[in-house]
Amino acid sequence: MKKIIFLTAWLFAVTACKTVQAPPPPETIQEERMPYFKGNGNEPFWNISISEDAIRFESLLSGFESVTAPSVAPVKAMDANVKMYRAHTENIDIQIQIEQAECVNSMSGAASPYAVTIEIKRKTDKDATILKGCGAYLTDYRLYDIWALEQLNGQKVTLADFGKELPIIEINSQTNTFIGFAGCNQMNGRLFYEKNTLRFTNVTTTRMACGPKNKEGEFLKALQSATGYEIKNNRLWLSNPSGLLLVFKKID
Repeated sequence: MKKIIFLTAWLFAVTACKTVQAPPPPETIQEERMPYFKGNGNEPFWNISISEDAIRFESLLSGFESVTAPSVAPVKAMDANVKMYRAHTENIDIQIQIEQAECVNSMSGAASPYAVTIEIKRKTDKDATILKGCGAYLTDYRLYDIWALEQLNGQKVTLADFGKELPIIEINSQTNTFIGFAGCNQMNGRLFYEKNTLRFTNVTTTRMACGPKNKEGEFLKALQSATGYEIKNNRLWLSNPSGLLLVFKKID
């Protein structure tokens, strides 16, 4: 009888292990909540972070020491790089304007590429408190790697398209710079990054003469035409509104 009870309990435990899903690892949770924009200001001190799941505001203002609101999609201006977030909690309304404009921290003197304006108030308040500061987008850390070209304008590339080596690009997401080989010449440049937007700018190359069949020119044109990206299956996919332009494979 004891053997039957033990066997029944063992079978129940095995079944439970098969049907109950384990929670995601901490790395997955952290990645989902990682902010893509951060801003701060002084007098009084405040900071803000925006991620896919939440907008978090902290300050030295009485009543607004720590505010967390569900993330919302921004409203974009038609004629300028300005985004407006309007978020709400049960008791507080907060509006965040992010404008692409050089901004200098009033205390540290550090320059940032975006100016931030916060309007925050309780629902019972008549007027909002207005705060100004600076901020920046946090470039996707997954871009930090070495990538080798696999596809160009929908076609798989071979050595015959470039000669001895395929184009390679090494991205530094901390400094928003890149270096690499374009198929004939060495190249370098800068990244412009915002949420879901990636552009390769200020591209310069050496001036070695290339063969008539070398597709370096086509590659550089596609690279500088890219505005969006996706990372999946160890590959970097670059595209623009017209379609897919380039596919790279991670090699580092």
